[in-house]
Amino acid sequence: MKPTLFLFFSGVIVSSLFAAQKNPELRVVEDSRAVASIGETPVVSYADVLDKATPSVVAVYTSRLVQPSYYQRAPQGLQDLLRQFGRPAPQSQSDGSKERMEQVGVGSGVIISEDGYIVTNYHVIQAQRGQVADEIRVRLSDDVEYVATLVGSDEKTDVAVLKIEPEEVLPVVTIADSAKLRVGDIVFAIGNPMDVGLTATQGIVSALGRDSSGILGPGAYENFIQTDAAVNLGNSGGALIDAAGRLIGINTAIVSGSGGSIGIGFAIPSNMVLNVAANLIESGEVPRGLLGLIPVNLTPDLAEAFGLSSMHGALVNQVQVDSPADRGGVRHGDIIMQVDEVKIESAQQLRLVISQMRPGRKVEVTLIRQGETLTLPVVLGSLTGSVASLEVEQSILEGVQLLSIDSRLRKGWSLPDDVDGVGIGDVLPESPYSELLARGMVIVEVNGNAVTTTEDLEAQLQVGANRLYIWSSGTNHFIALYVQE
Repeated sequence: MKPTLFLFFSGVIVSSLFAAQKNPELRVVEDSRAVASIGETPVVSYADVLDKATPSVVAVYTSRLVQPSYYQRAPQGLQDLLRQFGRPAPQSQSDGSKERMEQVGVGSGVIISEDGYIVTNYHVIQAQRGQVADEIRVRLSDDVEYVATLVGSDEKTDVAVLKIEPEEVLPVVTIADSAKLRVGDIVFAIGNPMDVGLTATQGIVSALGRDSSGILGPGAYENFIQTDAAVNLGNSGGALIDAAGRLIGINTAIVSGSGGSIGIGFAIPSNMVLNVAANLIESGEVPRGLLGLIPVNLTPDLAEAFGLSSMHGALVNQVQVDSPADRGGVRHGDIIMQVDEVKIESAQQLRLVISQMRPGRKVEVTLIRQGETLTLPVVLGSLTGSVASLEVEQSILEGVQLLSIDSRLRKGWSLPDDVDGVGIGDVLPESPYSELLARGMVIVEVNGNAVTTTEDLEAQLQVGANRLYIWSSGTNHFIALYVQE
């Protein structure tokens, strides 16, 4: 049976250079040295390491405001009877129930500054998908509680920053350079699993650079540390530390068939977390560079067809008209091998590397075109700008890239002026809709209603059978699309 990916809903812009992550408004303790290898002397206890790091880890509790309902204020027997007939229960005159806070989630967080900045996962502070909790409380290791405010969040990396106003200087974690991690390094996961209290588990770095797991969904930026340290529900947002007690990641997700740990956990690297947090504290958003192209991974057959000896690099599948890549001379069919000094191994890594860089930065793109190696200067655009429509965004249709049709896309696809709707970009082979939807299609209507934006599409699609009116290659036709729950 295919394993299920669980995010810890109980209650992640990767850094370009570690040294460039300092922010005048965020004072953190950094130690960029690589952890030493263990020699012949056996280590029998890591108590001192955990004593150093554990006080900087907190429990995070989220609550939502619950409105009094008719059902709550009617006698139980009447509630049950009226529910059977789909009717509301009348308000009980003797019931004085009022609005109240109801706890909906438990997670973890890590203190990164003495004055109260805390990092956690974005999904930890949600009451439900896309909606932040009405109240966020933080419990320190000494059991003192504070109400926290949300400074900012970044859904694409699953990182959020909280702020509390402490009465005294807080214990902070020392932050390591996660780029110096190696597979086999000893690590500890510290958090509040199942709300049992702060707990530490041990493991090793099992793998680095996991970027194709799809844990955070389409359009996210993934560069996970994989570990076998036991991570369970409630560990989300907690610390992954090295053998020196330094933060190397924020625990985020597990692969499990039951929701419990089976030794496959994922953490956002500390470099990524610190970069995102610094930007959120400084400006409330995370600026990201943009090339304006769609890269895909090379397959063995494609590599052979392009005369390549390996599958390293990212094949340019499409270049948006008048995008930074287009203006810089990048063409479809190019294989991007390097950006500045960073070697590109895959399409996912290319997206990740570019997302780390600020808009306006001039980069050197090294690529292979028809067997020749070229280096082209490209000035990056902004992912928040109009050319961002070609980037993969969160999609209601799993594995399907939905595109807003603007003048550039219309020109690039040679769409007639009278065709309007939502464009279909890349469709992943594993998508449940890959046999029905294909790149270049335009969804014109859903269940008889015209759609022009992804919001329209989401509003009209329903779980179960849907009637889609599609434009494709100059003709219109209907298809039946079954949306999974």
